[in-house]
Amino acid sequence: MEHSAGLPPIYADTPIELAPAKVITSFSTNTFLENIAIASDGTIFVSNHEIGTIVRITPNGNQQIHASLEGKVSGLAFTPNADLVTTGWNADSISVVSLVTVDGKVETLLNMPDAIFLNGITPLSGTQYLTADSYRGAIWLVDIAQPSSSIWLEHPLLARSNPENIIPAANGLKRFGNDLYVSNTERMLLLRIPITAANQPGEPEIFVQQTNIDDFAFDVEGNLYGATHIYNSVVRISPDGSTTIIAQAEQGVIGSTAVAFGQQESDSNAIYVVMNGGMFLPPPTGVVPANVVRLEVGKVGYPLG
Repeated sequence: MEHSAGLPPIYADTPIELAPAKVITSFSTNTFLENIAIASDGTIFVSNHEIGTIVRITPNGNQQIHASLEGKVSGLAFTPNADLVTTGWNADSISVVSLVTVDGKVETLLNMPDAIFLNGITPLSGTQYLTADSYRGAIWLVDIAQPSSSIWLEHPLLARSNPENIIPAANGLKRFGNDLYVSNTERMLLLRIPITAANQPGEPEIFVQQTNIDDFAFDVEGNLYGATHIYNSVVRISPDGSTTIIAQAEQGVIGSTAVAFGQQESDSNAIYVVMNGGMFLPPPTGVVPANVVRLEVGKVGYPLG
């Protein structure tokens, strides 16, 4: 696959099996779509990171602004009653966790001045969520009922190898079985952390090295589908750690940032991918519109939470 100059050729020898792809909708150039969550009725929610909006997209691609937050929005996760929990910063650049209701009302649940860069968020149990802090090198436990926050795990494997590097370390995170998987983008690692019966973290271990994953999703068999961001591709990583490229630039996934499975019978074997069109590392053509792309992967998604 093609690389921009200077990128380590980490996927140069990776097998390619392209999945059927379709662009569902596009946003204007220089739109940084950061995360995606799909409701049980098929509605797609995406975070437009830099302008702090959450956009609601119908399965046939119609866009509507669902909510506007002051500041920036990163991660998205659902509550059991279909509200959204979001991570980001407020207008004063303080880390916040917010609740966005089904009808688009926004409530700040937590101001977290000790957090630096809250990114991916995923359910742990009940009203508890885990969120990655990309610059602190930590995972926070957030309880939206209290609401309260505390460090769940702080560890060198979650941190940047070089604190001057602006690339996020701990970034996306999802549970599969009794393990939490976390991407450390800056170190090009995919980590696996055992979750104890008391929902505490065990010792993190490296699951895959030399892989550039932003956010990702699992199917029921434990295959991980990861957005590679600056590598302009989507990869499938099997439970044994082997990698296959399933989409690249020509499928429209330039600057891919996050992945979610379809939730209806008609798209339960598909993933949806969001991106930023190459804003961080533009392709030779320059930055392109940010797409939402549907990929047919032939497997059903593993339930979140």
